[in-house]
Amino acid sequence: MLTPPRTVVRRDGGLYALERALQRRGFRHVAGADEAGRGACAGPLVAAAAVLPEGRRGEIDELADSKLLTPAARERVYDEVVARALAYAVVVIPADEVDARGLHVCNLAAMRRALASLSTRPEYVLTDGFGVDGLDVPGLAVWKGDRVAACVAAASVLAKVTRDRIMVELDERYPGYGFAEHKGYITPEHSAALRELGPCREHRFSYVNVATVSGRDGRPPRSRRPAAGSPDEALFGAPEEAFAEGPDEPMERSGAPGGTVGVALGEQPRPPAPVGEDVVMEGGVR
Repeated sequence: MLTPPRTVVRRDGGLYALERALQRRGFRHVAGADEAGRGACAGPLVAAAAVLPEGRRGEIDELADSKLLTPAARERVYDEVVARALAYAVVVIPADEVDARGLHVCNLAAMRRALASLSTRPEYVLTDGFGVDGLDVPGLAVWKGDRVAACVAAASVLAKVTRDRIMVELDERYPGYGFAEHKGYITPEHSAALRELGPCREHRFSYVNVATVSGRDGRPPRSRRPAAGSPDEALFGAPEEAFAEGPDEPMERSGAPGGTVGVALGEQPRPPAPVGEDVVMEGGVR
């Protein structure tokens, strides 16, 4: 049997080169998936997926890795992605579930759920940095995918803007931590607030810095978060509902189910599968 010729996509080919190459191979609907909030010690983990149209209809001015954009530019790109995408979905996993299930398991499950929630079924999936198991379509893990593939960059903007909006709301509910400024990441100001105020319910107790400040660093992650009605309520305040959805439209418009993401147990972290300077595909299937 003759094998198809190899397709080489150079990194200097631009943000849309990888998707265009896949589309020329017959994969019309290429989905990108990315997350926001892995490194934060407070707030939810947010994953997103997006499928952009083929050709110029899918080209978005200013689209880039969300971390390289200013907040104002991210908002503009977010609106463009929502308006132009063939399909998009956003999944929000609250901090207590990250503690209970583990960061990597939650991250994989959230991206899997976001991809499964797309109203347009993807024919190929691109992910940022590491692969996602459990998909029934071919895929490729691309090193720094949000700087290489437009659909991954679009997903990164959806996830980042959604999470930033949630953190601004949490800043109003839990004043004093500066969530609106640092978005739950570890900064000198955030660390100082943790020492002074102690952690709130939106902190991740499975993270060393939070567990140490809370005095619970000797306990397993599942026991670090106080139960509702416990004496620790004086520190944490009355129990409140976890975010099932962000304050944005994507979950509703994409058809993603409400409520907390159901995370499968027993998944083990897998090492990332970076590509080299050039992405090489044989027949378009990894």
